[in-house]
Amino acid sequence: MTTRKNEELDGHRAELRASDLIDPNSQIGVRLRSLYAAAQEEAIPDRFLDLLEKLDQAEMASSKAAK
Repeated sequence: MTTRKNEELDGHRAELRASDLIDPNSQIGVRLRSLYAAAQEEAIPDRFLDLLEKLDQAEMASSKAAK
């Protein structure tokens, strides 16, 4: 029974892949997901982290001054 389910899933995946090749919207979606996944794996640049740290310090200083 499990083997049959796996075969059905594999067949469904093959159909999806075939439709992805035909449908331009699916191709765009696949490429966007790939680009998003690649962006998630990139390291955050040190300069950006420094800017975020400065922003945090400025927010803490302004909240202390407001009290």
